[in-house]
Amino acid sequence: MFTGIISELGTVVSAEPQGGVMRLTLEAPTTSGDLSLGDSVAVNGVCLTAIDVEESSFTVEVVHESVDRSSLGSIAAGDVVNLERPMHGQGRFDGHIVQGHVDGVGTISKHIPDGGSTRVRVGVPQALAPYIVEKGSIAVDGTSLTVSGVSDVGAREAWFEFVVIPHTLEVTVFGNRGVGDTVNIEVDVLAKYVERLLGFRA
Repeated sequence: MFTGIISELGTVVSAEPQGGVMRLTLEAPTTSGDLSLGDSVAVNGVCLTAIDVEESSFTVEVVHESVDRSSLGSIAAGDVVNLERPMHGQGRFDGHIVQGHVDGVGTISKHIPDGGSTRVRVGVPQALAPYIVEKGSIAVDGTSLTVSGVSDVGAREAWFEFVVIPHTLEVTVFGNRGVGDTVNIEVDVLAKYVERLLGFRA
């Protein structure tokens, strides 16, 4: 379980197909120092398992399911990624419930200056639109964010917006993201549970 509060920006050292999976090695001194073999870590919002840990780097394997549902399939050496370790049971819950189970990929369509902050619009698949509500929580590349605007119900193109302050731009990948870039989306799991329960009662 994660909270969407990014703890470190990691740098991709290598991303190589191997034995039917993609092996991803990341340079991340802070995360590696707190990581053991078999531990979970969220990489751009995707929950993965450490299969090798060095002093300042670690390696994870990305299975086809994760590649198909996320943007990790296009990741390359030199890319910067958001990292988060699972929350401690006794720690503060500063973000929202993030499982590390990406629901789909969105595309940044606008960057709009908003005072000292930046408003970002992300186009999403129509299938995800019902789960995204204004003032609700959403994880974008693993970052817990508040939805500030959504497309109308039935709109031909589905989108949502969020606002990031300068600090968030500095400590997450959003400082390097531009129009046309893809991002991983995880909607609020509570909405999915409600839909499933109502389906059984219909």
